[in-house]
Amino acid sequence: MAFLHRESLSWRRQLNLPRLFQHQCRHLRIPRWPRSLNNDTAPSPLTRKSSGWAVYPASLLVLGGAGWVAYENSQPFRHTLLAVMRCSRVGRAAILGVIDYKATFARKYESDNEYTQALSQCHTRSAQRVLRALLANGGVFIKMGQHLASLYVLPVEWTSTMRPLQDQCEPTEYDAFDSLFQTDMGMSLTEMFEEFNPTPVGVASLAQVHIGTHRETGKQVAVKLQHPHLAEFCDIDMEMVEVTLGWIKYWFPEFEFTWLGEEMRTNLPKEMDFVHEAQNAARTIDDFKSIRTSLYIPEVITATKRVLIMEYIQGGRVDDLKYLADANIDRNKVALELSRIFNQMVFVNGWFHADPHPGNLLIRPASSTSKSPYNFEIVLLDHGLYFDLDPELRVNYSKLWLSLIAPASPATTLDRRKFAQLVGNIGPDLYPVFEAALTGRAVLEGPVDPSHQDDGSFHRASSMIDMMPQSEAEMEAIRNAVISTEGLLTSVFDVLRRVPRRVLMVLKLNDLTRSLDYALMTTHSNVRIFLITAKYCTYAVWQDERRRLIDAMKHNGILSLRLLKEYFTCWWKFEKAYTQLVVVETFMDFEAYAVKTKAWIKGLWRRGFVGARQAAAGLAYD
Repeated sequence: MAFLHRESLSWRRQLNLPRLFQHQCRHLRIPRWPRSLNNDTAPSPLTRKSSGWAVYPASLLVLGGAGWVAYENSQPFRHTLLAVMRCSRVGRAAILGVIDYKATFARKYESDNEYTQALSQCHTRSAQRVLRALLANGGVFIKMGQHLASLYVLPVEWTSTMRPLQDQCEPTEYDAFDSLFQTDMGMSLTEMFEEFNPTPVGVASLAQVHIGTHRETGKQVAVKLQHPHLAEFCDIDMEMVEVTLGWIKYWFPEFEFTWLGEEMRTNLPKEMDFVHEAQNAARTIDDFKSIRTSLYIPEVITATKRVLIMEYIQGGRVDDLKYLADANIDRNKVALELSRIFNQMVFVNGWFHADPHPGNLLIRPASSTSKSPYNFEIVLLDHGLYFDLDPELRVNYSKLWLSLIAPASPATTLDRRKFAQLVGNIGPDLYPVFEAALTGRAVLEGPVDPSHQDDGSFHRASSMIDMMPQSEAEMEAIRNAVISTEGLLTSVFDVLRRVPRRVLMVLKLNDLTRSLDYALMTTHSNVRIFLITAKYCTYAVWQDERRRLIDAMKHNGILSLRLLKEYFTCWWKFEKAYTQLVVVETFMDFEAYAVKTKAWIKGLWRRGFVGARQAAAGLAYD
């Protein structure tokens, strides 16, 4: 088929099933009935008939035995059989999905509401088929599902169905890790650990985590072990992923997902090397060592390619409101601190965690020795994948955000489109879709589809600071536009294809901070976290200008009046903008405190101090 790459076919030619089978079976002899030299002793017709039927089970038994021998002793033969099984699972889900979608599109509907409902049901059925196939295959296929769950531009039925893959993967049996650990560490699990819990506390697509007591240090540690079968079948699974994405492109050319396979092939070897993960963790610690932050990175004790032993951290999910209430942790401060941590990585450090989801974040009360400015620490886990941003891209991205935050004007509009082109390779035709993906809201400059007019059901902001809380009407307008507007869904996938992978990963970080701010039921304004982004962008732009001017002074002389004037002009512009943002932040924080106090009083009136505490923590008290 035309959509298959030449490389995708190479391994199939090498894994010629009939040739392999002949090779494994060429020394096997199938027993035959002896041929008599004397006609008098020839078996009767009934005997010959019975003997003929007996050949078939014997042949099947021999063939089965030969197949078992080939499976156990020939890696290409084993890989071929597994590839056929794994590919058939995904292929069946894809083919049934194609049939389902085509039948749904071909059917006639009496109303738009009936069409929307039918399409939503089709999304759900197709997503569930794919989910079952991915879970059955495991490994790399789970990773692909996790990527799909994070693509918030997909229909919500797909992302919600795939979301369990982020923290509900199938565990590998404990016995399967014995040889792996012995090979990588040079000793058995019982030799290295005084105690080792065979039941994993966490299972991901590439590895699972067990708790043990380290003999050498006496510490309780988390032991991350890579699934033993992963390395053996990684290459063949990646081939299957690329073939599957090729099928999707063939049947639905507008759904361009081949970039996802390319991205996984590039990044997966990094995520499968735990030495690389330990180095990333060390670099993150170094990046934040001079910053007073609540971020905490677990200490790494030992790392090999497939085994990682690190400090064990006990805590709760960052969006667990009950845990936060029991620990007396302010959920507003948690949301803001999360935004600060990730904005520091993106806009200042230029090096950021590229696999963000709530399963990789823990929160715990801060100890007396902690450097956290609050009474909690945010623990960041799974450092297998990081991306860097070169200075030019980082500064242009900062300027794009500042243009989105600035009040609307002709100059601001030009800046928004200019930096969208520089940052995301996005032209004017795709800019509205890119802006919606960046902000998570309906676009600032008119309706999602320029050919449609606003119906007045919700307020459309002129800047991100002007945004009101997202209403159901706005969310419904975005969903309906993506589903019903001709060509818009194609534009969404075109944006995903054009945007550099690093920028796409930054968009995932944006989505995480927004979704956690919502999940924590914060009482501050919905634009509060955008103000934090604006502060970091302002600082990043100033640092770039400062560096440029200092270099110019070194070249032209420090007493250049023109450069001195430009330096102080840029400095004053930064100080003025930064101070304004701090003032607005202070006002919004006061409003958030007032909302929380009002909830506390209301809860006190209804259920006493228990109700007051629950209401202030965002918990139900009715």
